[in-house]
Amino acid sequence: MEDVLTEIPPPSRFFQEDLNNFISPSPPLPTPFFVFSKPKLDGPLRPSLLIIALSSPSLFIFDQIPSKNLIGTLILPEIALSGISVEPSRGDKSCNIYAIDDAADNSILLATVQCPVAAERCHLIAKMLIGQGILAERVLIFTSIQSQNFRGKLSPDETFAFKLETSPERSSADTGSGHSSLLKGLDYFPSGSMIDGLAAALLGRCEMMNIRGALCVSWPEFDGSVVAMIKSILHRNVLPHFRFRLNCDGGEQLSRSTLYKDQPLDPELYT
Repeated sequence: MEDVLTEIPPPSRFFQEDLNNFISPSPPLPTPFFVFSKPKLDGPLRPSLLIIALSSPSLFIFDQIPSKNLIGTLILPEIALSGISVEPSRGDKSCNIYAIDDAADNSILLATVQCPVAAERCHLIAKMLIGQGILAERVLIFTSIQSQNFRGKLSPDETFAFKLETSPERSSADTGSGHSSLLKGLDYFPSGSMIDGLAAALLGRCEMMNIRGALCVSWPEFDGSVVAMIKSILHRNVLPHFRFRLNCDGGEQLSRSTLYKDQPLDPELYT
């Protein structure tokens, strides 16, 4: 006689997606929106350059710029506002917009994305930052390589950076139209490797809108040598007149806690 308590139950007559038909769908998330410190004119801001910091080393570097001025914030409804400090902090989960060149005309803007962005929200956030709220002549994005997306073995003892560029950025640099590449001297991201998430959505948005865009991809994600390398890139081609309050030269290693808190960890990074 079969034991009804231990016997494997028969398979359900419904597939998982059929069972979901009986569940009320979750309400859609509200649309993100900008809050500016001063009333702005109708239409997007139009800086000459928009820098978007996604990686921990770039966030650490731009946190050291003393002359940046907070001009606005992109509010993501899925990110709780509780626990966010009154003054901008590197530990906050926020997306702040700064003027870092000339506060009068906002010729260079900085967006620091210090919060996780779900895959299904990346394209919407990219539209908000490029086109709807801000329409820049050029866009420079900083992100980190994810080991699962890189074709090849990554060693934590190596430090390097690659670039990806939109068609207008590459053609303008090739024809010598008066603007050199923002990431001059870097090799292109190896074929067969992949960039995903918000960084890919931002660069794709630049391509669709025919904007001169460049993406700097660095490795490793948490290391003082990467901070020094990105600082050198910024001094060489992007912000030659800025002085950063950094002390990362000479091989000084920065711990993960000093760069960007609450980053998702990849277990393969340091094996």
